[in-house]
Parts: sequence; structure tokens; C-alpha cells
Amino acid sequence: MTSRDHGARRWSLICLLLLPAVVLPLWVSLYDREDPKLFGFPFYYWFQFALILLAVALTLPAYFLALGADRADRVRHGLPAEPGRPEGRDGGEAR
Repeated sequence: MTSRDHGARRWSLICLLLLPAVVLPLWVSLYDREDPKLFGFPFYYWFQFALILLAVALTLPAYFLALGADRADRVRHGLPAEPGRPEGRDGGEAR
């Protein structure tokens, strides 16, 4: 497997991780009801709160995967791994 295939797979995984956070809130018929209730809150409210927690839980790994994928893409194209830092320097201030 080439590095290009690996990068494409990584970006596909990132999209797959973010997909439920986008699609589930838009699928209103999934949570457009009152039962079951949780601590007296209708399903509509507590399900949306659960979606927020799910989105956070899926966005964090997607973000860290995207950082690594971006770094790998930059290196593959001959750029420094971190934007704004010249290659071969430690990024520290001049003394």
C-alpha cells in the first residue's frame, strides 16, 4: 500500500467518524417522539443532548487523525510537517 492510499484511507475514516454527527441530527423522524422519558425529560430532549456527547466523542479522534493526515500529506509533498516552521529548525526563538 502506498502512502497515497494510506492517506486516502485515513481521510475516509475521518469522514466516516464525522458522518453520524451530521446525519443523525438531520434525521428528525428518528427522535420526533416523547417516549421513553429519562428523568422526566421527553426522548426528544435527552436524545439531542446525547447527540452532542456523541458528536464530541467522534470529533476528537477525527481531529487528531486529521492532524496526522495533514502532517503526512505535507511531508509527502515536500513541505515542512508543521505550517509556518522552516524544515530543519526546532521552531525556537533566536537567542
